[in-house]
Amino acid sequence: MREKTSLLKPSVSAIKWSFVKTFESTQECIDHLNKNRFTSVVTSPHIKGKTNVILHKGNYTQKKLAVWFGNESRGISELAIENSEACIQMEMFGIIESLNLGTSSGIVLYEITKQRREYQNKNKRGQKPDPKIKDE
Repeated sequence: MREKTSLLKPSVSAIKWSFVKTFESTQECIDHLNKNRFTSVVTSPHIKGKTNVILHKGNYTQKKLAVWFGNESRGISELAIENSEACIQMEMFGIIESLNLGTSSGIVLYEITKQRREYQNKNKRGQKPDPKIKDE
């Protein structure tokens, strides 16, 4: 990504800190994640036959976590589901049962980031706990 000047302008400086790896197939990506000991989870409003976790009730503090998002029309692939540990669900109310990809990924990644920051703050060696962060 850093070599493509068309991507450098709009990203300001975020691209300097981003790592993107592309794969030719879903299986190639799964093989890479398994080889590198990632825990994979999928996102879906539907139960997928896996351990189903409501977004804010899950624990996302694993060191290596891969989150799979399906596209808006077809959802998540069966291959990704079969190779995942759990299915994350966002509680939704009303007639509409899904959000667009940008919105759902933002919500899920925010929750994961929030939990990881809290975990890091609580578990830093030699550092006093932040009084603003309360244990639940």
